[in-house]
Amino acid sequence: MKIGILQTGETPESFRDRLGDYNVLCQRCLEGQGFTFQTYRVLDGELPPSVQAADGWLITGSRHGVYDDLPWIVPLEDFLRAAYAAAVPIVGICFGHQILAQALGGRVEKFSGGWSVGPVDYRLTDGSCETLIAWHQDQVIEPPAEAQVLASSDMCRNAMLLYGDRALTVQPHPEFTPEFAAALLEARRNVLPAEAAARAEAGQGIPTTAPHMLDRIAAFFRAAAARRTTA
Repeated sequence: MKIGILQTGETPESFRDRLGDYNVLCQRCLEGQGFTFQTYRVLDGELPPSVQAADGWLITGSRHGVYDDLPWIVPLEDFLRAAYAAAVPIVGICFGHQILAQALGGRVEKFSGGWSVGPVDYRLTDGSCETLIAWHQDQVIEPPAEAQVLASSDMCRNAMLLYGDRALTVQPHPEFTPEFAAALLEARRNVLPAEAAARAEAGQGIPTTAPHMLDRIAAFFRAAAARRTTA
């Protein structure tokens, strides 16, 4: 199964070569799941030639806001609406979670309660819990009508959204390793309120359930691809 990575941001240059860019993080965390990958640098205006150019699409995180006046935002939204209409499975992480919601009629804003940074417990509607690394202030305030909320936290009501068998998106970062999260905190500490930075620092070393979340993402891609093959 070929996954097209829609890269919408870059990791800090100070450690990018050592720890990887967003597309590398996504490929690395899904290794061994039977996927191949191709990256499209959407942030440079590069979009795939067709929504059928891959068997599934993964939208990365980004330091940009989905409401920013950037020339590639509207074309990306158009592409995502077309992929969604064609039932090509979509997974979105952080910015990717937000941009799909916005493209399908949801609302994204800066959260008035501030930043969510570091390991966070997310309560799933099935009664289970995921502990994942968060890094955001923007969030989905109003999900699209077709989205089902699967998980919430104290700081983020719409943290995981399922759009039937067409899309699965998450606000936190299952692709972040503890080492990456620590490096990101040091590189971007100046953009965080002191309280948020201290909270993230205190959470370093707390185990996460990222492998479980990544298995869920891989299973979603495979199941959606299988349905398309047999349809």
